[in-house]
Amino acid sequence: MNTKMMKTMDGNEAAAYVSYAFTEVATIYPITPSSPMAEHVDSWAANGKKNIFGQTVRLLELESEAGAAGAMHGALEAGTLATTYTASQGLLLMIPPMYRIAGQLKPGVFHVASRTVGTHAFSIFGDHSDVMSCRQIGCAMLSSASVQEVMDLAGVAHLSAIKGSVPFIHFFDGFRTSHELQKIEVMDYEDLEKLVQEALKKFRKNALNPEHPVQRSTVQNPDVFFQNREACTPFYTRLPEIVEEYMNEINKITGRNYKLFNYFGAADAEHVIVAMGSVTGVAQEVVESLTAKGEKVGFLQVHLYRPFSLAHFAAALPETVKVLTVLD
Repeated sequence: MNTKMMKTMDGNEAAAYVSYAFTEVATIYPITPSSPMAEHVDSWAANGKKNIFGQTVRLLELESEAGAAGAMHGALEAGTLATTYTASQGLLLMIPPMYRIAGQLKPGVFHVASRTVGTHAFSIFGDHSDVMSCRQIGCAMLSSASVQEVMDLAGVAHLSAIKGSVPFIHFFDGFRTSHELQKIEVMDYEDLEKLVQEALKKFRKNALNPEHPVQRSTVQNPDVFFQNREACTPFYTRLPEIVEEYMNEINKITGRNYKLFNYFGAADAEHVIVAMGSVTGVAQEVVESLTAKGEKVGFLQVHLYRPFSLAHFAAALPETVKVLTVLD
């Protein structure tokens, strides 16, 4: 991008803007605080905005979040790039189809404005309890911490899902990042289009089609079932490198420096905090202030939460660390 385009928007619009580029079908059921993502996509499609494939996105509003995820699964089975947007209870209602999407290695993307799951009451607190309920599903999980990060990393989720054949949950703090207005640099669709690789053709080729029928979704006894579950493992093993590859490509375009784990602070830090989400900005400022006074402290920001790469995590930490404090 030769001339950087600046625009004022919130995190929801940033996620919607980038996801629109890669989406052919958006299946939605609005839920606060993620509703504006779907509203933007709906408005742009109605006004003829084109994605990177030269199409307007087809948006379908279902009767529940479960229906939205089920329809997303169907679209992916047909070789169509599908996306949805949700939060809290809505995400939990999507879980059964999400297991199927992950198990069948489909490149769907769920953009989540992460928010507290209601218990004795509902709350707008951004505690990640919704995405934490999805750790075991088999979706990769990518965290953005600011409106600019949402703009920059949403594309990484879509591109990595396509190349890695693994669905992604791209999440950011609901009501904090989702509704925070910032003046940010906007990605150019032409730059994003150049990053789509041959893997997309393979995904299309594997679509359900009566012209070349295949057998799917059988019932299997445990011996065969677990052999097939183990056959998925290599897709997750290589996923951190795929995400890293696309982060590097986005770094070239933006001039920023995204990694699976970004470290800030003293090179000889003895006390490091680990966190993800909108606490990142505050943590960086505190660390900068303390290191300026000579304190040996640091902050490690998590971007790729699942699959969690211990090798990248360890490599990002200073060898001098004595205490790690993980913030929930």
